[in-house]
Amino acid sequence: MLLIVAHHFVVNSGLTAPDGPIYANPMSGRSLFLLLFGAWGKIGINCFVMITGYFMCKSQITAKKFAKLVGEWLFYRYTIYLIFLISGYEHFSLKTFAMAAIPMYQVATNFTTCFVLFWLCIPFLNILIQHLNERQHIRLLVLSCFIYVFFGTVHTVTMNYVSWFIVLYLIASYIRLYPKKCFANTKLWGVLTVCTVFISAISVVACAWLGTKLNRNIAFFFVTDSNTFWAVAVGVCSFMFFKNMKLKYSAFINTVAASTFGVLCIHACSDTMRQWLWKDTLDNVGHYDSSIMPLYAIGSVVGVFAVCVVIDILRIKFVEKPFFKFWDKHWDSFNAKFQNKEDKIFKKLNVE
Repeated sequence: MLLIVAHHFVVNSGLTAPDGPIYANPMSGRSLFLLLFGAWGKIGINCFVMITGYFMCKSQITAKKFAKLVGEWLFYRYTIYLIFLISGYEHFSLKTFAMAAIPMYQVATNFTTCFVLFWLCIPFLNILIQHLNERQHIRLLVLSCFIYVFFGTVHTVTMNYVSWFIVLYLIASYIRLYPKKCFANTKLWGVLTVCTVFISAISVVACAWLGTKLNRNIAFFFVTDSNTFWAVAVGVCSFMFFKNMKLKYSAFINTVAASTFGVLCIHACSDTMRQWLWKDTLDNVGHYDSSIMPLYAIGSVVGVFAVCVVIDILRIKFVEKPFFKFWDKHWDSFNAKFQNKEDKIFKKLNVE
């Protein structure tokens, strides 16, 4: 998640805008640092989704799990909108109200919306992968990666994150369901991670240089989206490396991990938040020429992450836990009524 926050620090702040300082001088030391600092956001998304796929392919999504995910997402979406509205930072308009009130209005690039919709697909994906043999699973992976990764790299194609997350789910579930000796080789995946990260970093610098010749902002060309080859390669290799690391149980790590989705829901919830956080409050563009800019960038990202984690821990304690105490008391009766009505509808439709 830190990689995603760092990516947003660079791309959502005006630093890479056509009139921004990076575009004006992409080969300066400051620009190259920021480009490399923010190049890994899509890779972070791939890792995040693969972690979900790795664990959920052998688990079941319950209504309570899904309600926790949706509740967290909607809580921040509506609360932050109201805070900006009441404070006067954002003026009321029908357009902004509709965008805030309607949580799902596109599935192309909005990560949180797509991730929630993707979660709804997981029970059906599990049925699919459980009825595939290994050879069929590989064939489906090859086909999916050809459609998404090959065409996404050699020629940019329009895609949506929901279906891309399904491809990542297929990759992670294969790793979990069909363990191989090489999958457990920590040294191998460590070396591959270093190599793919190095090549990706070189591609960023090379494309930044090429962009000066073509007068185009193409520094992130090979990692510009989650389905480009190097974004996938680094994501898979780093996922495999960290999966194999033997880490001792840590209550602190588990607490922070439980709030990572909350970090995303808070700091990237809307265009207004991006404007307030990166442009007005932290003023990333204004600090571009600062002598301590690298330290400022790192400190800002860590600070945003830490503050968001603390906020989410408080939400869990004072909002989520009390709500789900109420949920646990009433869910069985509600679910029984729902199942009864669903059965009647299916019976009328002659559906088994």
